[in-house]
Amino acid sequence: MTRLTKAEEEIMQIIWQFGRCTVSDIRTHIEQELGLSKPPHSTVSTFVRNLEEKGVLGHKAYGRTYEYFPLISKEAYSGQTLRKIASDYFDGSMNRLVSFLVKEEDLSAKELSQLLDRLEEE
Repeated sequence: MTRLTKAEEEIMQIIWQFGRCTVSDIRTHIEQELGLSKPPHSTVSTFVRNLEEKGVLGHKAYGRTYEYFPLISKEAYSGQTLRKIASDYFDGSMNRLVSFLVKEEDLSAKELSQLLDRLEEE
């Protein structure tokens, strides 16, 4: 699995939300939607290029403008990440991972039952 840094994951969250976007779209989103100062174009471009090198992003060129799109879905990346966490911290056991999450979230028996019902439906 390609390991992404926290900052790369944050950029990917934005790209997954858009589906297709430009570096300018990402910068504007960071400023307007996240309420942070607008990062330099070169900074975002560097992150996007790194994500392309890691194989999680692709692009289409329109002259000098590049439109970026994910090559891996958010769900697929989430699944890979959970499997990696299970492997690294729970001896590969998803059962132990889920048990840990249930304990940490202090789920009631009713909530756990509802969760199991939803899983069975899917």
